Amino acid sequence: MKRFIFALVSLIAIAAQAPARDKPAKKTKQREKPDVNAMAFAGQYQWGDWVEKDFPFFSSVLDAREAGEGFPKDNLTPRGIVLNLGHNLWACFDPDLLRIACIWEGTKDKPPVTPTALSTGSHRMAGQKTKDGQDDLPKPDGKVWLANGIHPGWEVLKSPDDEPTFTDPREPAPSREEVGRGPLDAKAGRFIGLELSGRFFVLRYEVGGTAIREFILAHAEGTPRFIERVFLIEPHASPLALIEGVGRAESTAKSFLFGSGEMKNQTIAGRSTVILPPSTIAVRLHVRRYDPAGPGAASDPEKAITTFRTDPPEELTAPAEAHWSQVLTTSAKLSAAKDAYVVDDIPLPLDNPWKRNLRLADIAFFKNKPGEAAVVTLDGDVWLLSGLSGDLQEVKWRRFASGLHEPMSLCIRDGDIFVFDRNGIWKLRDTNGDGEADVYEMFCNRFAQTAETREFPNSMKLAPDGSFVISKGGQQGATLGKHNGMVIRVSPDGKNFAVIGWGLRQPFIGVNQKTGLVTASDQEGNYVPTTPLHIIRDRQYYGFLTELQPHEKYPQTIADPLTWIPHPVCASGATQVWLTDAKMGAVNDEMIHISYNKPELFRVLMNSRFDKPQAAVVGWIHDLDFPTLNGAINPADGQLYVTGFQVWGTTVKRISGLARIRSTGEPRVLVKEVTAMDKGVLLKFTLPLDKAAAADVANYSIERWNFRRTFNYGSPHLKLDGTPGQEWMQPSSAYLSKDATSVFIGIPEMKAGVMQMRVGWGIKGAEGLPARNNAYFTPYELAKFEPEQEGFEKITVELSPRKVVAAALVAPTKEEGERLYQMMGCVACHSVDGTLYGKVGPTWKGLYGSQREFAKGVAACKADDAYLKESIVNPSAKIVKGFEKFDTGMPIYSGVLTDSQIDSLILYIKSLK
Repeated sequence: MKRFIFALVSLIAIAAQAPARDKPAKKTKQREKPDVNAMAFAGQYQWGDWVEKDFPFFSSVLDAREAGEGFPKDNLTPRGIVLNLGHNLWACFDPDLLRIACIWEGTKDKPPVTPTALSTGSHRMAGQKTKDGQDDLPKPDGKVWLANGIHPGWEVLKSPDDEPTFTDPREPAPSREEVGRGPLDAKAGRFIGLELSGRFFVLRYEVGGTAIREFILAHAEGTPRFIERVFLIEPHASPLALIEGVGRAESTAKSFLFGSGEMKNQTIAGRSTVILPPSTIAVRLHVRRYDPAGPGAASDPEKAITTFRTDPPEELTAPAEAHWSQVLTTSAKLSAAKDAYVVDDIPLPLDNPWKRNLRLADIAFFKNKPGEAAVVTLDGDVWLLSGLSGDLQEVKWRRFASGLHEPMSLCIRDGDIFVFDRNGIWKLRDTNGDGEADVYEMFCNRFAQTAETREFPNSMKLAPDGSFVISKGGQQGATLGKHNGMVIRVSPDGKNFAVIGWGLRQPFIGVNQKTGLVTASDQEGNYVPTTPLHIIRDRQYYGFLTELQPHEKYPQTIADPLTWIPHPVCASGATQVWLTDAKMGAVNDEMIHISYNKPELFRVLMNSRFDKPQAAVVGWIHDLDFPTLNGAINPADGQLYVTGFQVWGTTVKRISGLARIRSTGEPRVLVKEVTAMDKGVLLKFTLPLDKAAAADVANYSIERWNFRRTFNYGSPHLKLDGTPGQEWMQPSSAYLSKDATSVFIGIPEMKAGVMQMRVGWGIKGAEGLPARNNAYFTPYELAKFEPEQEGFEKITVELSPRKVVAAALVAPTKEEGERLYQMMGCVACHSVDGTLYGKVGPTWKGLYGSQREFAKGVAACKADDAYLKESIVNPSAKIVKGFEKFDTGMPIYSGVLTDSQIDSLILYIKSLK
């Protein structure tokens, strides 16, 4: 009993020694505060350590396969909850197998795990990505005290004389050696979550239906040092086996009276194991593991002990204490632009007391709390926001949760916050009302998760029926897992899940909040020829194979996308958001597709004319200066808020941001329908058009091409005969509807089944407002054009090849060049701001007057007027060095553009200094 009292006192002492948080700063002389946002933008701000030493846990993959001689060689934990035991001692709990995977002492002045994960590696170096596969994973950095193999940490025995099997009972993955098989069968064991006790977290789980709470702390004062695991075990009818693990020092076998039988502490198959007989009362169990290098750790029987008590465990039931008390405030920078839709920037609280990097990944709003939201960061934090309405001058930020495993999405359902990370879907609860999560409930982890670095928890959306739809990364470099590259629906109660789509490389999803329609983009790469936009349903297969599978041996029919999007237009598709219940004028209820690489928002115009779903993608918001991943409608003001962070390649330098897309009420001429028809293309607009501009066939440009799906990365653009390039389609005629809101462009030789078409227009509205854009779509079918039914006069569409008519002597202008840059599709391949990522042609910024180096031994020259003109009319004459690998093909504009138009483009290029 004296020994137990000493242990209990030690636990209390350790808790008292925990580093203090939120101490008021000492008063110092007032200095001018640095602009932390600007410093972060420039990469100069020094963030704090990714692993916060005063927070009780973080989540990570843990690779302990090389822990040392005598330890298991298969010890890899795809889902690891790393507990901070104090005194630089750490324990990794595996919520799938309910085992302690590893206990170790960290190396002084180093993180407890090697910083090779996506979040840790890029914490101070944005853009630092991970190697694919499972070779370069986070490892325990320090001296290992204890480790376990791939088997449950607890087993239910038939009798006290039975021994545990030390085998993995879970159904194998497609690669049988893959350890990321998901959780145990719920009847055998179930992880419930983490519960804050004092300022530390208690593990909660069930074994064979028996509820268990576990608390772990280190005692590092005096000699020898030890780690103590404290359990509260509810009454249980069957014997239970706790597999403590393999340590460098053997625990001494010892037995105690326990309930109605004898508790056995013994070594079985090299593993320290405790056998607990049935008990009709709740019991408190203590298990100590001593410093393997400490004096007497293995030789003194009194130093390796297991004890139990039946009194209430104070360390497991202490009131929760807050970790972050400060509320931070930022003020938005409202746009003064005169446009229908503007971007208001909401600064992040980067100058926070914890020097915590805020790489925002997603935002969700509370329906019953106007102007309040939650955001989640890649670094595992959740923040609560308020003041998101009106002029946004007092946006308040309160840190709510931490320790999550590279989350990139969250949802709010009935006021509760749900976060999807590599561990599964968490439900975060504040039970004592102090503004911080004190219960991290594992809502669902029934699906599997491997340690593959590219099996990202990409996205999660709430469906109208209360279920959750999630998408998981599909790239695999070492093994084939169970659920990589899949879109999964999790039942409203979290107990079941179903795969609704698979064979995706890196899908990011959207869910219509009224109809429940699930969509997804994917990333160009092997087997993904360019960016697709899919409807996900019926467990369809979407065409991706990993490098571990036979080339082009597809397991089932590949589902076609809603549309393809050219890679130069959208190099990296992210999520989709529906503007339901929005107050954004003409775009209400539309789907918005979010582009990551070049931050841009696209309108997706769904077409209901055909049996096979089709859609057209049109550019909408361009002037965003941070990478965009997710968006949501704020019920308080009906506006769209978007956020995202930088790790993968982008055309912008800002690490993260939060912005409001605000409808000003100003007019803008927007296309609202793009339909491929048997005699051309129908365009419908939101406002009347200028009759002369709309009927001028020279104001439209059309091209088409195919892609080829292979094991190669991406695909070139291919003409319909299979040769490289795009087919230029000369429109023959253009007609304006009677109400002046629709245009029909007559185009000879329209064909169905083309993978990609582009229609560009450079016209204006009846009031003089510009209307310039491009639409990208995949015409699986062609509708029949019935002029009168579509609101036109009774006309016969002229489809004769257009004769080249001498152009009027119109003086070329820079403004006309900018219009042509948009209308002719130049914007897809050439940037005007110097960026190159995602583009297949050189930037136009600074082009004029520069020295050009060419491929294939072509002599260098200066980019003067003659060079620019030649590049437009005959682009293959001189290929700029570094761009010869891009065989997408630039259209030849000879005979397409007039001399005046070419001169206008040159004037525009000259202006881009």
